[in-house]
Amino acid sequence: MSYQVLARKWRPRKFAELVGQEHVVRALTNALETGRMHHAYLFTGTRGVGKTTIARIFAKSLNCERGQSSDPCGECSVCTAVDEGRFVDLLEIDAASNTGVDDVREVIENAQYAPSRGRFKVYLVDEVHMLSKNAFNALLKTLEEPPPHVKFLLATTDPQKLPVTVLSRCLKFNLKRLLPEQISGQMRHILAAENIAYEDSAIGELARAADGSLRDGLSLLDQAIAYGGGALHADDVRTMLGSVARGQVLGVLDALAAGDGERMLAECTQIASYSPDFGGVLDDLASVLHRLQLIQLIPGYQPDEGSDDDGALVALAGRMTPEDVQLYYQIATSGRRDLALAPDARTGFEMALLRMLAFRPGDGSPARPERPVASSPASPPASPRHVASAPARPAAVAERPTSFAASSPPRSEPTPSAAPPAAAPTPPVPVARDADGLPNWEALIERAGLRGPFGLLAQNAVLRGREGQTLVLALQPAHMSLAVEPMVSQMEERIGNALGERIRLRFVGHSQGSVPETPAARAAQARDAAQSAAELSIEGDPLVQSLKREFGARVVPQSIKPFGNEPGAVS
Repeated sequence: MSYQVLARKWRPRKFAELVGQEHVVRALTNALETGRMHHAYLFTGTRGVGKTTIARIFAKSLNCERGQSSDPCGECSVCTAVDEGRFVDLLEIDAASNTGVDDVREVIENAQYAPSRGRFKVYLVDEVHMLSKNAFNALLKTLEEPPPHVKFLLATTDPQKLPVTVLSRCLKFNLKRLLPEQISGQMRHILAAENIAYEDSAIGELARAADGSLRDGLSLLDQAIAYGGGALHADDVRTMLGSVARGQVLGVLDALAAGDGERMLAECTQIASYSPDFGGVLDDLASVLHRLQLIQLIPGYQPDEGSDDDGALVALAGRMTPEDVQLYYQIATSGRRDLALAPDARTGFEMALLRMLAFRPGDGSPARPERPVASSPASPPASPRHVASAPARPAAVAERPTSFAASSPPRSEPTPSAAPPAAAPTPPVPVARDADGLPNWEALIERAGLRGPFGLLAQNAVLRGREGQTLVLALQPAHMSLAVEPMVSQMEERIGNALGERIRLRFVGHSQGSVPETPAARAAQARDAAQSAAELSIEGDPLVQSLKREFGARVVPQSIKPFGNEPGAVS
């Protein structure tokens, strides 16, 4: 017996075997059990989700020799004939190749005759949107009032092209795209039944590549089994699909978070050695950035259970700010669209990554360590000419004399291009402390560069005391979920670097009924005060009062925004 492809061999024969279309199965099952059946059904959805399969099962349910039911026997001559595509009362019409009015007229004429073997004559019209306008017009009357022994089952991937006169005469069921988890579950079931060895990561790659279509997924599975010589290996699947491992994508993002352009380019070279689909790699990059953002902004979110890269994802989320992740995601998706405009796919891919590196905000936060210009202690200090020619504030450059002889550097912070002289490291400037010797918490937050998820945690905490090397921080219960590893350990490292000593952090809840005096609360109070002052300033403005008197004007409070740092300044 010749080999039968998996998509045909494992095509569902009963409603119970369908994957991911429970809403359609429930409606059809109830209709069959109660006898309340419509004369025309329209099944819509992308390719490979079960439109034709559902129509065939429905035809079996209507004509099964053991009686009409939602669970056909699958063994009688009618069920067997339908499964083998030779049931005379199931007429399958491919509208893509039978588009004319003459083809439809033949259907209409044959519909008047009683079925030959079954109880119903079933017309299954696939890709019905391909029919011509005249063909639709010829079909309308029969579609609205068919003989009692006729059922119409229409299937299409593009329902927008159907005339509304056809849509109004059918019960419409929209079949869903299948999730990768649903596709991978069916693949595991099939592989276990076929006694084929596989790796879980290979199944995941195939399920994502199927893009919501189980039929496409099973076709790829057939191809992968043949490619792997009867087994399913992740490396073989990636080579076949032109994809890369998620760990390589994480390597690119890790280098990007560190600002290490050389390592990022080396990761690109390694990815290019697999000859991948660079558009797919950018899609993988965007997918990982999406998961990073969920980890950062949704306190209860957990990465995929059982995944080998969970720890790496959580650690990477702590090293990037949410703003950076949003920027990188935007660049990845726009770079995906621009690949067709690049000289070649690899160039477009590398330019997207270099764009991420070029637009990294240089705010000096610890998540973005600076790379020293001079790595040798013997490197001489930069001359005034070097300082003057380095990028600096435009005003400072404009005020310098045209001759550099006897000119002095501007009174500003040293520019990154000036290499520091070889000397002992300068100790950190002490952080201001209160009468009890505790550091000023807001100043410490700024000194440690706590931003993103670290800043959110720090701004909602209050420094209550110190126990040896441990700082005790009070948090409201609503924010206790933020104080988790590895965020706490990384905060300890950053705050310890700012204080010049090793410290530990311990988070406790606020005492019952106490009002927290957190930096976030004080900032909110300051914003409210500035807003109130701005609204009072506008209301007291003579011009505004004149407009209100003479023209009946009114001030919209939501349109008033404080301007600048002065509470009374408005815009």
